[in-house]
Amino acid sequence: MGKDKSADWKAEAKNLRAKLAKLRKRLKDEPAADTAATAAPVKAPNPVSPLAPKGGFPALPAIAGVEFAAVEAGVRYKNRKDVMLVRMAPGTAVAGVFTRSSTRAACVLDNQAKLAVKTPATDQGAAIVVNSGNANAFTGAGGQEAVDRVTGAVAEALAIPRERVFSSSTGVIGEPLPWERITAKIDEMKAALAGDAIEMAARAIMTTDTFPKGAAAEIAGDGGPIRIAGIAKGSGMIAPDMATMLVYIFTDARIAPPLLQKMLSRHVDETFNAITVDSDTSTSDALILAATGQSPAAEITSRSKVAKAFEAALHGVMKDLAQQVVRDGEGATKFVEIRVTGAATPEDAHKVGMAIANSPLVKTAIAGEDPNWGRIVAAVGKSGALADRDRLTIRFGDVLVAEKGWRHPEYREEEGAAHMKGQELLIQVDLGLGKAAKTVWTCDLTHRYIDINADYRS
Repeated sequence: MGKDKSADWKAEAKNLRAKLAKLRKRLKDEPAADTAATAAPVKAPNPVSPLAPKGGFPALPAIAGVEFAAVEAGVRYKNRKDVMLVRMAPGTAVAGVFTRSSTRAACVLDNQAKLAVKTPATDQGAAIVVNSGNANAFTGAGGQEAVDRVTGAVAEALAIPRERVFSSSTGVIGEPLPWERITAKIDEMKAALAGDAIEMAARAIMTTDTFPKGAAAEIAGDGGPIRIAGIAKGSGMIAPDMATMLVYIFTDARIAPPLLQKMLSRHVDETFNAITVDSDTSTSDALILAATGQSPAAEITSRSKVAKAFEAALHGVMKDLAQQVVRDGEGATKFVEIRVTGAATPEDAHKVGMAIANSPLVKTAIAGEDPNWGRIVAAVGKSGALADRDRLTIRFGDVLVAEKGWRHPEYREEEGAAHMKGQELLIQVDLGLGKAAKTVWTCDLTHRYIDINADYRS
């Protein structure tokens, strides 16, 4: 008789059922894997920019009435802190400037709406919560819901009004923010709040940054010192429009919100709006300035001598942070200052400065240490500013390259090339048409910039 094939089939089926039972048990016993779309593989950190300030993160003074915390929430990155929380004392005045991008993120719109109410400093506290890895931009109605969830949870945990909780998000555009990962960590952050944790907060807001950015100043007020400390993040997508990426500045000064806002707005154009890395404006640009009023010094008023000193110190901190962003430009190896003088109007000076700073031809020539002054001429011509070829003067550092519509007869190519070999470069352009001037800062454009942005989401 032939072999009973039905018996073989039954034995095979029994074996398969046993294997399936073991597989189900293993899946049940093992922890669930994180399958969220926002989770990114662990990457090796980018090497620290060669233009980074020597000595690492500076020693910033503690600002009375401000506490910081940072945690690892896994918003996108793994094995690194990616959310920071700042708690500020009751009576803190808050000012801000933000991107004017038409596609700005939900958190930017929310902050603008809260500051537009112009609520005076009250006996209520204030807070800032920031995540990196996800910009919460171009996320539809869900973007505002995520902001409400996060700011609402912070407000409840810290017992402050939601209207006094400001938020920022930075990272990939177009992906829903996994807000539940942030809210799950709020109690942990609340317990960790400390006045000396500002460096940790600065690191938590980094994306492609290669170093955390901080700056500080102190002045003598009437009755005691007044301190300022700020942190920033930014490396790519830097061509600000009223701010740059994410910047948070804190002071213990006693100052009314309208005056604080006026001072902040007055110095944005000469600092954060005077830098560019790649001509792209972020959807998330935000600059928030908070004054706790905890200094023993008298209140700063608009006509006092202290007001001038405070404003100068604030400008210095803003300029320092802005330049650090350029020094951390993605793939940068050269820090470039561009001074435009002799323009017919300040607007024309700015146009010329930014046309040079944003020109890929200029930036790649700088990367290659090529003193190609013809690219400077071309950038001036395309800027849209009033210019006259026969009045134009160009210098690389102190080296006179061209004037009166032609290369200077004593200019030698090796002199320009020698200047281009440095890490700190100066390009000077005089239009010969007026008295307006503008200084802007940029960096070179290297292949490393392409490498970083080609796999930014992977």
